[in-house]
Amino acid sequence: MTGPLSKEKSGGFADLGPRVASAVVLVAAAVATLYFGGAIFAAFWLVAAFAVNWEWQGLIGGERRVARVAAGGVATAAAAAFGRNGLAGYAALDILFFAATAAVLAGPARRAWAAGGVVYAGALAFSVCWVRESFDLGILAIAFLFAIVWGTDIFAYFGGRLIGGPKLWPRVSAGKTWSGTITGVVSGALLGLATAYLGGGPALASVQVFLVGLAAAGISQMGDLFESSVKRRFGVKDSSQLIPGHGGVMDRLDGFIFACVFAAAIGLVRGDPSAAANLFFW
Repeated sequence: MTGPLSKEKSGGFADLGPRVASAVVLVAAAVATLYFGGAIFAAFWLVAAFAVNWEWQGLIGGERRVARVAAGGVATAAAAAFGRNGLAGYAALDILFFAATAAVLAGPARRAWAAGGVVYAGALAFSVCWVRESFDLGILAIAFLFAIVWGTDIFAYFGGRLIGGPKLWPRVSAGKTWSGTITGVVSGALLGLATAYLGGGPALASVQVFLVGLAAAGISQMGDLFESSVKRRFGVKDSSQLIPGHGGVMDRLDGFIFACVFAAAIGLVRGDPSAAANLFFW
């Protein structure tokens, strides 16, 4: 789950109340399922990934939306199962096959976009399950990512409003400022480091872990900008209205999707079967 608060928008704090109320429920559900793990955790994130693809396919328009949502649903379910068993190759084949299916269903004008939604949702389903199921450190690794993404989002929200200043990329995100982004990224990395220390002790609180957190925080902000650019491309403000005060599931998960895929990619590049360990030991 991405940061509990809003993306940066112009104005003060009038929108804070409903967002905090919804965030409390979302954070509680994310933390509870993280604690229980196993099928409960996988089911929670499978629902989230399904919602991401459902919103994406609706946002882009095109033909045969229901069939594309169904194809993405099968892809995400299989990706989650492969993630729980560390089968990255099978997950990639599964996601690519159903992405191609969605592309064919969408028609010429939306083929690449329809496929992209399946890849986006499938990558989330695989990576979050793979990281969580990593032996010994899986729960800490997801908590580490939660701390980074939530911390980045919260401090970017307040930093942008209290400090203000030049916009980061006004053509894509009208409210995001350099001050908020820098404040958020540094704060998120520090909160990730603190989580590693509290969960694993001094051995996990190293300069390398802080740098990983810094990279993950920056990448989570890239996820925010990516989703903003997609919405701007299709002329919508929110991906849906599923979450009161927040918009859609995509609006809440954009940063976490990018950060979690980044964590899984580290494991794939380094070749260690434990995706979680790769975040902490260098």
